[in-house]
Amino acid sequence: MHDAHRLDAHAEAGTSKSNATQPEERTQRSLFGEILDWMLVPLLLLWPLSIAITYLVAKSIANEPFDRALEDKVTVVAQQVKEVNGKVVTRLTGAATDILHADDIDNVYYQVRNSIGDVVEGDMEIPLPKDVETPPPWSTQFRYDFIRNTEVRIAYIYVDLHKTQTAPQLSIEPRLALVQVAETLDKRSQLVNQIIKGVIVPEFIILPIALVLVWFALTRGLRPLVELQQRIRERRPDDLSPIDSGYVPEEILPLVGSLNEMLERLSQSIKVQKRFIADAAHQMKTPLAGMRMQSELALRQTDQVEIHKSLEQLAKSSKSATRMINQLLALARAENQTPTTRPLQPLELSELARDTVQEWVQTSFNKKIDLGFEQPEYHIMVNGDAIMLRELLNNLIDNALNYTPAGGHATVRVRADEEARLAYLEVEDTGPGIAPHEHKRIFERFYRILGSNVEGSGLGLAIVREIAQQHGAEIDILNNPNCTNPKAPGCLMRITLPLEQPAPFFDGSI
Repeated sequence: MHDAHRLDAHAEAGTSKSNATQPEERTQRSLFGEILDWMLVPLLLLWPLSIAITYLVAKSIANEPFDRALEDKVTVVAQQVKEVNGKVVTRLTGAATDILHADDIDNVYYQVRNSIGDVVEGDMEIPLPKDVETPPPWSTQFRYDFIRNTEVRIAYIYVDLHKTQTAPQLSIEPRLALVQVAETLDKRSQLVNQIIKGVIVPEFIILPIALVLVWFALTRGLRPLVELQQRIRERRPDDLSPIDSGYVPEEILPLVGSLNEMLERLSQSIKVQKRFIADAAHQMKTPLAGMRMQSELALRQTDQVEIHKSLEQLAKSSKSATRMINQLLALARAENQTPTTRPLQPLELSELARDTVQEWVQTSFNKKIDLGFEQPEYHIMVNGDAIMLRELLNNLIDNALNYTPAGGHATVRVRADEEARLAYLEVEDTGPGIAPHEHKRIFERFYRILGSNVEGSGLGLAIVREIAQQHGAEIDILNNPNCTNPKAPGCLMRITLPLEQPAPFFDGSI
């Protein structure tokens, strides 16, 4: 009992602590808005990225044809470079000059330098390449540079002058002439802009359409939720039937299933409450009527002795009504008990039974009944709720003491079968016993065995059955093997629970 009190104290402390700490207010978010954000934000972020990638790709595509044309121009000029009598000369024909100036949009420049870097012919302002190593002769190279603060594209070739000499020369040292042709980027920019316009303009049209389609798709996709909400809202307050899941998408089925389970639990809870109210109202009629009759009778009496008798009967009826209410509350508490509200905990069965028996010692003395307790020399651990198991044992002991005549015996016994992994909680008495045909009915509410002439509400064994079921326990009703009187075979009520762990032997008693 002390452990149970500690558990209750911890639970109350946790409750007060949770009440003291106010939960933070959570902002309600729309599922529609949440999905829309996750779809539109990436789309809007990827859109400028796609524009940048499109620009780079368009620029690369635009460069290819113009670079080939520029390569042809620098090749034509390089083929006209010769070395005559140790000097670099060019023999640009009219056709070659036409090729250089055939462009009417971009400005074209060319330049020829000899092996020592002096400009032989062409534009003086074309800068030298910044190559760390000189490329191989006759290989065309490209670069971007500036002429008169204008960005240009330059193609250049190194010409091997040994192969252009008109007469044999004695020197075999490398002699490279540099030929460069540059052009402005106006045509390239125009082509890039045309490609960008051809790609981006349709995107400006497609993006709003995509947004509308996403909005429409989300609205249509979430329509089953709206319909489900409408169906639930249209239900009557007392309609706890399961929600029809036939028209619900697969993703919402778990939610509908959970709602149906909750409705089922709520329906059962309401049924239990209605049954409790009906039983309480029905069973309280008799004691309340008796109390009223006794109080009215006491008011009419003038003899003190008769008044005293009426008051005694009134106190007796009040005690009976109090017991009835307490057992009804205990039954309601047992029926509403679930593993989620109070999870089962490991507990020592012998200690719980011994503490419970001690509370009934004085009652057994008053009734002149020998109440005994037997336990093994080892711990018996089971998973259970200490408060509920104590209530179960209280009802069994109360039942045994009520049916055992004065001078009889009642024994509470705890034992275990390690091989079968079972624990046994037994209560035996030397009363009249229970006939086999009554075994099933005695667990019904308010059922009383005819001819027993024992005061009671008929709820004790119903409470025992409810608590046993919640613990996965079995109830057996047997005759007391220690009774030899065939007219009073006694009764042995056995509760069988699964062991939580093997029962290790220890030296000494509990």
